[in-house]
Amino acid sequence: MGIELGRGSYIHTPARFYSLRRLSIGDYSVINDHCYIDNRKGITIGHNVNIAHNTRIYTLGHDVNSSSLPDLGASVVIEDDVFIFSNVLIMPGVRIGKGAVVFPGSVVVKDVAPYTMVGGNPAKFVKDRAKLEYERKEYGFWFAQ
Repeated sequence: MGIELGRGSYIHTPARFYSLRRLSIGDYSVINDHCYIDNRKGITIGHNVNIAHNTRIYTLGHDVNSSSLPDLGASVVIEDDVFIFSNVLIMPGVRIGKGAVVFPGSVVVKDVAPYTMVGGNPAKFVKDRAKLEYERKEYGFWFAQ
């Protein structure tokens, strides 16, 4: 189907995909329920990534500066050890660096530096995150433990 799912990774349903291709998810990562994944231009998700419920990742939109509104988009990359809280919007072409955290309700319109925490609309730097070896965890359960 064009979706690569790593060892110990999960996609909790219902989740909505715009395409059944161009999606790669590393080991021990999770996409929680009610996420919208627009993978038409490609999404790469690294190892040990947690994407909380109701998150939206977009890779395609329209050029609003053109009278014909042509498609405009780019792939999204989410590196290893990233934590994305609920209700986040990630826009086309964004790269979220290793170990970064995106706080709830944020709108990510530009790249996020590794080991930083961002929040708001648009998402802005809040503070640095510790550079630790983060625990690998399987998210194959439906309710918080």
